[in-house]
Amino acid sequence: MNGTMEEGKGAQSPTAKGLDRRALDYSASVGYDRRLYAYDIAGSVAHARMLGAQGIIPADDATQIVRGLEEIRDEIEDGKFQWRDDLEDVHLNIEVALRERIGDAGARLHTARSRNDQVATDVRLFVMDSCDRAVDGVRGLQRALVGLAEANAGAVMPGYTHLQRAQPVLFAHHLLAYFEMLDRDAARFSGAHGHADELPLGSGALAGVPYPIDRESVARELGFSRVSRNSIDAVSDRDFAVDFHAAAATTMMHVSRLSEEIIVWSSDEFGFLRLPDDFATGSSIMPQKRNPDIAELARGRTGRVYGNLMALLTMLKGLPLAYNRDLQEDKQPLFDTVDVLLPTLEVMAAMLPRLSLDAGRAASAADGGYLLATDVADYLVGKGMPFRDAHQAVAELVRYAADQDKPLADLTLDEYRRFSPQFQEDVLSLDARSSIDARDVPGGTASGRVAQALDEAKKRLDGAA
Repeated sequence: MNGTMEEGKGAQSPTAKGLDRRALDYSASVGYDRRLYAYDIAGSVAHARMLGAQGIIPADDATQIVRGLEEIRDEIEDGKFQWRDDLEDVHLNIEVALRERIGDAGARLHTARSRNDQVATDVRLFVMDSCDRAVDGVRGLQRALVGLAEANAGAVMPGYTHLQRAQPVLFAHHLLAYFEMLDRDAARFSGAHGHADELPLGSGALAGVPYPIDRESVARELGFSRVSRNSIDAVSDRDFAVDFHAAAATTMMHVSRLSEEIIVWSSDEFGFLRLPDDFATGSSIMPQKRNPDIAELARGRTGRVYGNLMALLTMLKGLPLAYNRDLQEDKQPLFDTVDVLLPTLEVMAAMLPRLSLDAGRAASAADGGYLLATDVADYLVGKGMPFRDAHQAVAELVRYAADQDKPLADLTLDEYRRFSPQFQEDVLSLDARSSIDARDVPGGTASGRVAQALDEAKKRLDGAA
């Protein structure tokens, strides 16, 4: 109930206390926080078992509480549980149902805890679980990227800077850039999991509890690796939720960048990709259209995740210690971020293997124009010319070719030699493939390096499984 009921006041309905209906409606959270039921029940079960083991409540009462909670959990999962809006939140709904089911024994459950540390526990469990699911989603998208890269291992495309054709690269090398981004995302979610991995239960409302509780046993049962060190911090901390939002926002930013390229590459102007029929939509009036709606929605929903991060940060920035009712507002943004992030990762991972690369068109774009200008400059460096002088000579060569409306591939040796006598017949053999394979350095786009990177990526995924 997020702090409106403190210990000792029982499971009384807020309406019984005379709360105005408008105030009750405004403060109720059961409409959305009921999705925490599994975490709330797990925390209560562990708490009840500890209370019984410590002799704080009778062992028989603890057994009845656990059995009753498990029955309630089963009813919720079967869709048979009756949620009551007048009971305000998930916690009070479960507690009242327990008391109705087992009588006075149920009233002992709230011994040695407050709604404040109970809520904090539930949210931490939810975030830990969401981090694990996010890592799984990220890994699934990484596998899809690796699969698409392997299916087009030898394909050549233009690499871009400023959205201008820059140098030839392998399509697989480009895709593996996203693999690296997502690898960092997985690490961020793992870090957020570690920050959430701290049991606050036992902190009470803010000062601890006057009972001989065993916090470590509760932590073990719930899967926490440690207990909180400061009771005031424990009930007011939502940094771990900020960490999750930040990781999600960064991941969605990376997905949005990938989505943008899918959108651009599938346009007629580029024509590098063809969208699968089951991941594209048509137009209501233009029968020729194949719209990249999934990629556009992923790009658009990124803004929602950014907004949720800012909502949480803004809510937290002015709160005095310890608990304040403002903290109820952590849940809807958190749930929304999870509901955007996880399906986005899933649908993108499903769509990528269905994309078709027009390797011929991509290779033609890499061969045309002036993408080999840097290779020509490097050629002159290989003949002994300082790079800056070579750069200047090739800049003049490119201007000449542009004035003649010729790509570099159409220039004759005599035309090359107008700009340097060091050009020889072998300059005419430069092409996109030789440019790619010349970049045989760690992290480079050379075929052998990319094949090695793909093998390493698969090993990293296998090791993370």
